[in-house]
Formats: sequence, C-alpha cells, structure tokens
Amino acid sequence: MAKRKTPQISARKAPQQARSSELVQAVLEAAVQVLVKQGAPRFTMARVAEKAGVSVGSLYQYFPNKAAILFRLQSDEWRETRELLRSILEDTNVAPLERLRRAVHAFVRSECEEAAVRGALDDAAPLYRDAPEAKAARAASSAAMHRFMAELLPHTPSDQRDLAEALIKSTLSAVAKQFSEHPRSEAEITAYSDALADMLCAYLEGVAAKARSGRCRAADETARRR
Repeated sequence: MAKRKTPQISARKAPQQARSSELVQAVLEAAVQVLVKQGAPRFTMARVAEKAGVSVGSLYQYFPNKAAILFRLQSDEWRETRELLRSILEDTNVAPLERLRRAVHAFVRSECEEAAVRGALDDAAPLYRDAPEAKAARAASSAAMHRFMAELLPHTPSDQRDLAEALIKSTLSAVAKQFSEHPRSEAEITAYSDALADMLCAYLEGVAAKARSGRCRAADETARRR
C-alpha cells in the first residue's frame, strides 16, 4: 500500500511589506468566515479568495493549498491559547493551585468564545494534523503545562507526574469542548469553571499527598535499616 503523502502546510513566503501583510491578514479573516459558514468540507481556496476580494493567484503566492491556510488558523489559535495559559501558569507570585484555577477559567471562557471556529478547525484537522509542523506546534503548546507540573509535583515520580499531566490536559480539553458546544451565560461559565477547577485541584492534591506519603515511608524504612 502506498504511503499517504504528508501535505505541505508551510506558507510559501512571509509577507515583507505592509501591503502584503494586510493581504495575508485579509485572507485569514476571510478564511475564518468561510470556515465557520461553509464548514471544513466546503472550504476552498476559491471561496476564500472571493470572500477576501482577491484573486486565487494572490492566495497561492502565500499558501500552497487550503491545508496551509487552515493550519495557519489553527497554529495562530494554538499560539494565542499557549501564551494565555503560559502567562497564568508561570506567574510565581500566585500559589500553584490558584494558578491552575485561573488557567481553567481562562481556558473554558476561551473555548466558549471561540467555539464556532474551534469546532470547524477540529473538522479540518485531518488535512494537516500529521504534518511535522503540526506536531511541533502541539509540542510547543504543552511546554508550559509540563513546567508547571514539575513545579507543582516536585516529589512525584516522573512517570506518575506525566500521567497526571496527560489526565489534566485531556480532561480540560474534552470537558471544555463539550461544554462550549452550546451558548453559555456568564454565570454558567463561572460556575462550570469553578466546579472543573475544584475537581482538578482535588486530584492534584491527592497525587501530591501520595508522593509525600511515599517519601515518608521510604525515609522510615531507611531509618529502620540503619
């Protein structure tokens, strides 16, 4: 069986002049509108060009195909979310679990505000998710949480800490996505975020307590052997 070809999703070139930057920005704004209105199956270069008021040839100067446009939208969204969470999780003036609570609130709110775009991008993900650029972007998005977990659970064995990190990220992502599928009021977002944060914080407190208990038992055993 022939190996499926990895799509080219890198931009052809970066805009060098203000006019070119404005064109690319107009294309990306038009792409969001087309994606939300038409959905991933009907997303085409021609529709984006029409919405942006430019020629299809102008699009191809910067993007080799529709997968490249969609990946640019997705990578921009990942970067914005990454920077939002990083700024919260790395604020060492705030206690770690309070930082996590704030991050949960920010993430759930962001999911609700951008639900239409994110849902459409999820549908389009098969077009670019296996490309090296997409894997690198996902890895970069995980770095802040990885550092935070190392700070929060310094005495937890690395394999258990990695498991806790994976559970936190998958739970937060899945639950927030499901919650954002319907319009939510400000009160609903706050209440849901509080409940989700309570659950995640309680879980991490349990992981930390288990690690402390394990260290105490190990210390006692060492003392007895002496």
